[in-house]
Amino acid sequence: MAKKKAKPSGNTICQNKKARHEYSIDAKFEAGLSLTGWEVKSLREGRGQLVDSYVVLHNGEAWLVGAHFTPLKTASTHVVAEPTRQRKLLLHRREIDRLIGAVQAKGFTCVALSLYWKNDRVKCEIALAKGKKQHDKRDSEKERDWNRQKQRVLAAK
Repeated sequence: MAKKKAKPSGNTICQNKKARHEYSIDAKFEAGLSLTGWEVKSLREGRGQLVDSYVVLHNGEAWLVGAHFTPLKTASTHVVAEPTRQRKLLLHRREIDRLIGAVQAKGFTCVALSLYWKNDRVKCEIALAKGKKQHDKRDSEKERDWNRQKQRVLAAK
């Protein structure tokens, strides 16, 4: 018998752990998402993925590309569900202008970090990030391991 997937605990729906490994995060923003009904029901069941997602900025709007929301068989019977469609991010004009300026002028990229619930609405945490080099990834991994060892030693005492 197949195991049931556990529902996500707390407010977090899904996270993009790969983005935190591949990029150094500079600034974070909170954006709303424009979703259809079956997508909201799917996210309530914890069926969202941000693994290869990123944010595209064009025509003064921000779009979430590459996010995969698996449709539920019971909720999407009357519509043709497209799991990887582009979804509009809801941001203030000042925030969009700041993102566009950083991406074009400074060489930043814009990635989605996580999806979470806030007052019965789905929010997406996006970030301005720069790609890490291989040696930077190794350094951050060494630092993380060192911090774990320090915590273990302190807990043992």
